[in-house]
Amino acid sequence: MSTLAIGIMSGTSLDGIDIALCRFSVSESRWDYDIVDAQTVGYSPYWIDKLRNAQLLSAEEFLVLHNEYGLYIGELILEFLRGKEHPELVASHGHTIFHQPEKKFTFQLGNGASIASKTGISTVSDFRTFNVALGGQGAPLVPVGDHLLFPEFGYCLNIGGFANISFCKSGKRIAFDICPANILLNELAQRVGLPYDKEGQLGASGIIDQSLLQKLNALDYYTKTYPKSLGREWLDQLVKPLLFASGSSIEDQAATIYEHIADQISRVAADGKTILATGGGANNTYLINKIAQKTSGRIILPDQKLIDFKEALIFAFLGVLAYHGQINVYASATGSAVDHIGGLVYRIEK
Repeated sequence: MSTLAIGIMSGTSLDGIDIALCRFSVSESRWDYDIVDAQTVGYSPYWIDKLRNAQLLSAEEFLVLHNEYGLYIGELILEFLRGKEHPELVASHGHTIFHQPEKKFTFQLGNGASIASKTGISTVSDFRTFNVALGGQGAPLVPVGDHLLFPEFGYCLNIGGFANISFCKSGKRIAFDICPANILLNELAQRVGLPYDKEGQLGASGIIDQSLLQKLNALDYYTKTYPKSLGREWLDQLVKPLLFASGSSIEDQAATIYEHIADQISRVAADGKTILATGGGANNTYLINKIAQKTSGRIILPDQKLIDFKEALIFAFLGVLAYHGQINVYASATGSAVDHIGGLVYRIEK
């Protein structure tokens, strides 16, 4: 079986929309992949404002935006596909606006029906809702892809808006969000007029606030057992007030956040196994060196395409599995009652 699919990913750090055209094939239960082409489309000020403030809209305005954003994704897909072979399906993660699994809800903006109608391509979307309904965290969902596409690594670490990890333990795939990462680093950089902290220059120029670091490392989330996940609400309610109350400079706050990220990752990946590192944070040499200093396992940085587009690749893969009726969410990774197939399929018959 060989399937050509597009994966669409928008992270919480608002860097932009990742689009990856991927081919998947399977033989004797071994899956292979190829990222045929990929692109990141940066958000305009219009979309940054819309997505950042979506949680403040009325119900009617929110639904209008849900459809508008889906149509926008569809337009980007059609532009991306000019001159290329059209895929069998689109798999869209959407943009997370609400994520409160303890209250039994999560919401990823970007109506899959709008994407399918705009592109004329069968679309899989809304991957997380069923998992939350089944008692899961709704995240992380990448472990199925890690398990089937990257089985040779001890840990699969993705450093995006939040850092998350997956690994095998006692024959089961375990996964969870570790800590905030780029979502905080980008915000601090933007306060001093930078789009992001390139190579960790902002953090490297600061001094670690030991009192703030101690408070961050003592947050209750880090004592919870997995499965567990993080959302913007947790950040706004518990982390940002600590930064504000510290009175430290932006540079010192950044230096402290880098130390915090490295501390938390090293607590998880502490047994010397290889670590496949991807996501925007893998491009930050300062951060990777910080993590390497605290962990005993060798950090593997793959080719640039996989660093930048692994999550889009995996959501394309999750879409392929859902489209063909195969399990794409593990209970062991999310805490749901059972393994299951996540995602709504809007199937267009040719």
